[in-house]
Amino acid sequence: MKTKFLIVLGVALLGSSINAQAQKLKKFGSSIEKKIGPKTVKVPYTEVVSYLGYAAPGNEDEVKDGKKFYYIYVWIPAVATELGVRMMSPVGKTKLKKAMKSESYEANSTSKDFFDTYITLERSDIFSKDNLTDEAAKNANWTKLIHNDDSREMPKQPSGRSYNSLMRYESQMGDPLKALTVGLYRIGFTTYKKGEVNGTFLAQVAAPVKLPGVAMAKTIEGLKEAL
Repeated sequence: MKTKFLIVLGVALLGSSINAQAQKLKKFGSSIEKKIGPKTVKVPYTEVVSYLGYAAPGNEDEVKDGKKFYYIYVWIPAVATELGVRMMSPVGKTKLKKAMKSESYEANSTSKDFFDTYITLERSDIFSKDNLTDEAAKNANWTKLIHNDDSREMPKQPSGRSYNSLMRYESQMGDPLKALTVGLYRIGFTTYKKGEVNGTFLAQVAAPVKLPGVAMAKTIEGLKEAL
């Protein structure tokens, strides 16, 4: 009986440890590295914009290659040398100052549901705020810049798996389609395997310099309001 109790206690403690680890989000480091003593560390991004949301089955924005994709729109107000994007699910007990929160997140913030995040960063051919409409975004030419599935830099999910995502994209100034210019971008997210996307999430966009006027929202209308 004592052995059985110890096994149960050990499993419970392991579960608590995994959950605690899943909530611990470190500073978002850029691709720039700095040597501090014997260690080499990534210099944290100067600008970090956070968005808290909730994805539910049936509310996807598009189905591509059999996968249900959801989008978060981002307005970048100035030329950037690099953008970092990361996503974590579930949000759990993560506390963030000045994070943008969707209504669906507010209504489901205590949900324990989470999903295996897979993210993309795309740039559109919309460069003026005057052209920010649902129709324009729908018919825009979107160029995929980068994607990511799993990152060991991110906290583990409650399952104990490193299934959260992080990516860094450096501007390619020699290529007009892949340079980080002023304009409309979007973060696409889904799961690695085909299936439902369900749970709370934290999405962050970051840059190595301040970008006054950067905004994120689930819809174009919401983005215009944020601007």
